[in-house]
Amino acid sequence: MRKHIIALLMMIAVSTAVHAQSRGVKIGYIDMEYILQNVPDYNEAKNQLEQKAQKWKQEIETKKNEVSRLKDLLATERVLLTKELLEEREEEIAFQEKELLDYQEKRFGPKGDLTIQKAVLAQPVQDQVFNAAQDIAEAKKYDFIFDKTSDLTILFAAKRYDISDQVVRVITRSNKRKEGISKKEQKEEAKKEALENMEDESPALAERNKKLAERKAARDKLIADKKLVAEERKQQMLAAKEAKKNGTPIPAKAESKKTSKDTVSSKTDDIKLDEKPAKKEADSTAVVKKQKSAEDRAKILADRKKALEDKKKKILEDREAAKKAKEDKLKEGKQD
Repeated sequence: MRKHIIALLMMIAVSTAVHAQSRGVKIGYIDMEYILQNVPDYNEAKNQLEQKAQKWKQEIETKKNEVSRLKDLLATERVLLTKELLEEREEEIAFQEKELLDYQEKRFGPKGDLTIQKAVLAQPVQDQVFNAAQDIAEAKKYDFIFDKTSDLTILFAAKRYDISDQVVRVITRSNKRKEGISKKEQKEEAKKEALENMEDESPALAERNKKLAERKAARDKLIADKKLVAEERKQQMLAAKEAKKNGTPIPAKAESKKTSKDTVSSKTDDIKLDEKPAKKEADSTAVVKKQKSAEDRAKILADRKKALEDKKKKILEDREAAKKAKEDKLKEGKQD
């Protein structure tokens, strides 16, 4: 490995000398571990493999518990066993222990199932990374691209030379094309790819676009907050109007919405609904007075209604009494 590294460094030195007059050597590097963590297909397969490994660990634990049980049983019954039975039990325990060790080696050893399946799992992604790195190198004129996680010792690597994110984007787009996307989506992807390439070449542009995105997100959040406050205020006004129309107190739900509105407004810098505490207190007093007035009106109306019903009832009773008296008088006249 040391010979390969020395040869590689010599190649870099020669290349630097040859191209020094025409242009500088362009070098980039990738972080294979970072790339694998950001490839969805790899992560999904990795999770499935981890579930298998967990199942194997449970099987090993079960075998360990069985061996421990046999040992405890032998220790308890040792004085009661003959020599032949004792030897038979010890042979059985030794056999179980050997089986356990063999199973551990088969699943988790250096050449075990876990190691082999990890290599099989990573190989397709590594091939994709290799192809993507080659495409990026050809498109952007890189002279060398190293793997940060390889045996090559890199004492320092500036972040601006890291093309791992570019590799992840190339692999992701390649997988999308295989899945089949519409022409509109292809155009959007091409536009996005062109912008990302420009940002890769110009860190200042990338920083500017990042700030613009942050400002847009903050502006969208502010607009959403304003819409929420306006909607709550509208609901409150409708509830108060309905209560006034029916002569009933303002619903508690409307009051709770008002509280929610005040909470939202206190968290936004550009929206101030209650700037003056004195005005807020006066408004609150007015609401209470209006509510009391509505209650008084409702009580007066109820009293009037009851008085009218009583009067109507008395008139009907008087009519009924007069009618009965008249009938009684007619009956007396007929008898005479």
